[in-house]
Amino acid sequence: MEDYKFTYEDKTYELGEDNLDYFLNDEEKPVSGIDLAKIMTLLNEAEDVSFSLEYYDSPCDNCLKGKAEKEKYFKFLEYHFFLYTKEAAYVTSNIDKGRKEYFTSLLNKGLVDDSYIVSIMVCENCGNYAIEIEQCEV
Repeated sequence: MEDYKFTYEDKTYELGEDNLDYFLNDEEKPVSGIDLAKIMTLLNEAEDVSFSLEYYDSPCDNCLKGKAEKEKYFKFLEYHFFLYTKEAAYVTSNIDKGRKEYFTSLLNKGLVDDSYIVSIMVCENCGNYAIEIEQCEV
């Protein structure tokens, strides 16, 4: 599996197996055919991945940056993209290199029947990260 690297404000982050806190695939209706390696491939092949700064009310479980100082908000970098499925099996995503059609078009053709949002949250301090996949309302 190839790691994914990106730079945010002159600091380089590397997402790989070693610094993954957790990978949560929708608990009620998980997506088959998607795993950490596939997500890293999608990120590496995508043209316009852009992480943005977000603030959480809990610190990173790994480094606990800001907890001792009793900060109220904790900095994370976040990126979202969508997976499209057919009968809960991965078909394509909105960042897929070969994707030529949008979800509505794929849905109308019967090629997909559901969508999921993938959230990637990276601790700005230590670089540990988590991935969550949640079903969207169609």
